[in-house]
Amino acid sequence: MSNQSTIELMAPAGSRAALSAAINAGADSVYFGVGKLNMRARSADFGPEDLPDIAATCREAGVKSYLALNTIVYDSELDEMQALCDAAKAAGVSAVIATDIAVIEYARSIGLEVHMSVQANVANFQSLKFYSRWADTVVLARELTLDQVSNIWKRIQENDVRGPNGERVRLELFGHGALCVAVSGKCYMSLAQNGHSANRGACLQTCRRKYRVTDEETGEELVIDNKHVMSPKDLCTVQYLDKIAAAGISVLKLEGRARTADYVAVTTRVYREALDALAAETYDPETCQPWIDELSKVFNRGFWHGGYYCGHPLGEWSGHSHSQATETRDQIGIVSNFFSKINVAEFKLIKHTIQPGDTLLIEGPTTGAVRFTAENLHIDGQPADSAKPGDFVTLVTPAKIRRQDKVFLLKARN
Repeated sequence: MSNQSTIELMAPAGSRAALSAAINAGADSVYFGVGKLNMRARSADFGPEDLPDIAATCREAGVKSYLALNTIVYDSELDEMQALCDAAKAAGVSAVIATDIAVIEYARSIGLEVHMSVQANVANFQSLKFYSRWADTVVLARELTLDQVSNIWKRIQENDVRGPNGERVRLELFGHGALCVAVSGKCYMSLAQNGHSANRGACLQTCRRKYRVTDEETGEELVIDNKHVMSPKDLCTVQYLDKIAAAGISVLKLEGRARTADYVAVTTRVYREALDALAAETYDPETCQPWIDELSKVFNRGFWHGGYYCGHPLGEWSGHSHSQATETRDQIGIVSNFFSKINVAEFKLIKHTIQPGDTLLIEGPTTGAVRFTAENLHIDGQPADSAKPGDFVTLVTPAKIRRQDKVFLLKARN
């Protein structure tokens, strides 16, 4: 893991494979949810019993672990919330990300570090100073400009605002990934239409659907620019990292706990490279296109470069709800064996024809996500120019993989 950058890179870990991918790609910290009390409850892969293993895995890699416990909490769930905080503290989790005061106060009462979630919508210095009683790190509202962020940071320094750990409060900013149409993610649309609350981690993303605007008196349909009027493009800040650093940001957070391990690997690696270039004083905003091209390969709804941070008054709308990734991925097999001494994997090809030069991806809980170009293709131990469905394929991999890992063929989208 690289630690050259002064900005901490935080990556999403919505699964064991994503956790491994984030660590392998150079994350300084990861954030994850457990059970239903987090904003990605519908896609949570972890339970309380996983906390010791997650925390230990991160410690061994020199990576901080943050538990997202950032939903609103009801009276009937207070015991569950407290038990989860107790388990996180016992496991050695680095901090809890929270919004609800009940969570914040209890976490602090047991000595568990607290980070304020973006749901708190901290948009000014006075709000930050208030939360500094409990929080060592504060995620700022995504609707702020970098000038506003910089002003908050200056006032933190001028007033020497410190958190419970005695250190100056750190500022965190979302750097990449999906944006919500609502301010700081506080939306009631899914709850109103489907009974699934976004503020309880159960959003059905009804905002991403197509809509028509109709005059109920005349029945006439009003003309609008696109039918996806509430589906923002994804945020991308890789071109603005110098400005983000200058504004006083200490932690850059990548969105994507519902995404694949490959998404996590690609986005983390790109921002790791960019932040390390920034620290080495070789970063140039004018030469970021190769990084943007890499980010475009995995899930995205198009990019809004810089977002509100650059002073744009309104979001850019994607015009669709689905991914615009420039690559497709299709599973073509499952690893049946791996010969570690020679780094050779074996699998039965179940679909498509592959040949040397094709781009493959292998994903697994411990492996994470490994992309590579197929070379030295063998069938039944003999060199081959191509392989067809039904063939038992062996080929060299650039990293250690495991049995039962999934093998994917990656292709440029037509």
